[in-house]
Amino acid sequence: MAQSRFHALQLAGGRKPVSFTQHSKRSSEYFGCNVFNKKAMHEFMSKEAYVSINDAIEHGSKINRNISDQVATAMKAWAIANEATHYTHWFQPLTGSTAEKHDGFFEPTSDGFAIEKFNGDMLIQAEPDASSFPNGGIRNTFEARGYTAWDPTSHAFILDGTLCIPTVFVAYTGEALDNKTPLLRALQVVDHAATDVCQYFDRQVTKVNASLGWEQEYFLVDAALHDARPDLVMTGRTLLGHSPAKGQQMDDHYFGSIPERVLACMREIEYESHKLGIPVKTRHNEVAPGQYEFAPVYGEANISVDQNSLFMDIMDKVARRHDFRVLLHEKPFAGINGSGKHNNWSLSTNTGVNLLSPGSTPKKNLQFLTFFINTIKAVHDHSDLLRAAIASAGNDHRLGANEAPPAIISAFIGSQLTSVLDELEKLEGGKMSPEKKTELKLNVVGKIPEILLDNTDRNRTSPFAFTGNKFEFRAVGSSATCAHAMTILNLIVADQLTVFKADVDVLIAEGMKKDDALFNALKGCIIASKVVRFEGDGYSDKWKELAKQRGLNNTPDSPRAFDFYITPEAEALFARNGVLNKVELHARYEILQEEYFMRIQIESRTLGDMVSNHIVPIAIRYQSTLSENVLRLKELLGKDYALHAKEQLETIREISGRISRILRAVMDMTEARKQANLIDDAREKALAYCDNVLPYFDAIRYDVDKLELTVDNELWPLPKYREMLYVK
Repeated sequence: MAQSRFHALQLAGGRKPVSFTQHSKRSSEYFGCNVFNKKAMHEFMSKEAYVSINDAIEHGSKINRNISDQVATAMKAWAIANEATHYTHWFQPLTGSTAEKHDGFFEPTSDGFAIEKFNGDMLIQAEPDASSFPNGGIRNTFEARGYTAWDPTSHAFILDGTLCIPTVFVAYTGEALDNKTPLLRALQVVDHAATDVCQYFDRQVTKVNASLGWEQEYFLVDAALHDARPDLVMTGRTLLGHSPAKGQQMDDHYFGSIPERVLACMREIEYESHKLGIPVKTRHNEVAPGQYEFAPVYGEANISVDQNSLFMDIMDKVARRHDFRVLLHEKPFAGINGSGKHNNWSLSTNTGVNLLSPGSTPKKNLQFLTFFINTIKAVHDHSDLLRAAIASAGNDHRLGANEAPPAIISAFIGSQLTSVLDELEKLEGGKMSPEKKTELKLNVVGKIPEILLDNTDRNRTSPFAFTGNKFEFRAVGSSATCAHAMTILNLIVADQLTVFKADVDVLIAEGMKKDDALFNALKGCIIASKVVRFEGDGYSDKWKELAKQRGLNNTPDSPRAFDFYITPEAEALFARNGVLNKVELHARYEILQEEYFMRIQIESRTLGDMVSNHIVPIAIRYQSTLSENVLRLKELLGKDYALHAKEQLETIREISGRISRILRAVMDMTEARKQANLIDDAREKALAYCDNVLPYFDAIRYDVDKLELTVDNELWPLPKYREMLYVK
């Protein structure tokens, strides 16, 4: 029987007890042991090489050939001492995941022996095939050459016996073919722009780093049950499945006791992460059954982005050892919460100051307000780009649902800080009297730390919320790389800070004192960006109407959201900051549209296969069983059979009707897919899949899910939600 088979699969796979015995040492004793960090550099490098690579990390200076050979020699010695046998340039192509090609340190010699070889050339550059990764037309199939180049700002690490060297990935013609290159460019731009603004407040500031702390939500499913679901295997989400009687309505899973098997898996994920220097600190049950979360301590944005990509890989590998499968899809189960990846972002100086954290003096709080208000202004001016940055086929299912912010980009700052900005907005133009300036600083600016002590509430419906000393970009999807969101956010803030400084400098040149100029420029930003601030329920229809009145876009589907990347304004923004040129930007646009329609295409094919080969045959078999029962009743009871077989006859009619509607919808969906496949233009093809193919999914699912409640449980061919969501 089907149910017995699933039970046996669980016993043979996911349900057997799996334990994990952590190393007896404390986490602090082995944290970063598999990372070529400063501690390892001190031990294996010459002083000259250490100083040179440190300058490259801190100031972006170039490393000469002689030094790169020294670094490579030290890196090889450290890696071999830690039992590594291979090395790889670890990069992040435009697939959204990571890529690696392993080469051995092994090098045969002419006399029949072998040596371990790794030099500066091998460290600095490699040549993977650039045409075999998504490239948006930058590279043709016959133009395969591309290069990976070492990123010394992100530490090398050892994973599964291989030395992994974080790198950028560029075409032979120089265009960026990865997610790291534009991120590094954006981080450099925000560093320069923020440092320039910091000079108004502290001349000691010479560098500003963007920081990122991500929160990774995910589901765990028994491996055996996962593998028995073609939709989970092919698409990462369930295309069919009726909601269980008990879902998340009791609110008893959130922060509840972690199941023993899950906890063992979590502990090993933490252990492997800590060895790789990933500062995972928090673990807990999330809202939905079967859903969990990890969160690290925040770090420098480039390193943190790398760590999140690595962390997702670790999660998958460790979960398999515990007979689980990790689901990172934004909406793997209908009717319950999906998964996001909240990006907590801030800026900090080389003097140790968090620029989004209020200080103890009016001067420090004026600096806080400067960066706080400019960030909101950047979100207002480029809200559509932020929407594009979080767009994907998976996230379309999640945004605006009961656990995720809507597709309308707005900023939440809390009622207390709203009052502060309202006070600044009332500021009279021009120069302020000493009394007015003192009153403003003491009554408005000086009290910000006290205000924030009580400003602890959060708005879970806001896609971009201030949470005390950082902004939380809540709308990023669980499976997404953090690089997209971080590139756009740092870019738009950098651009706004540049404009702000130019405005302030003009006012100062006109004879206005610095503080007066700052206050007046901030007032302009507050007024100009007021419409993007929203404190209410982002799920309500009232907000949708209000947002429309304010001129804020509501773009619920990805193909249209991607269009915001290639507006003249966006092209100019990327170009003037040197983050992406027009060719690179349009290539990414093409890739995103292609990825969208290919995902819907795969889902459509999988859905059609499941319905035709799994669901309908079982429904017909059950219908035949009922029909045979009715015929036997007729033989036994004669003309009175109809009275006794009334319910069976109604069920037979119901099944027949659902089978007919399902098969008709599958045929129509297949025809719509065929028509979409005839389209060459990537955007038009994506829109055809979005508008003409995707709508059939819900119609098919409705009748299939009703059949799940009707057909004999022993016959149903797929594991059900109630079996998958509750770990045993």
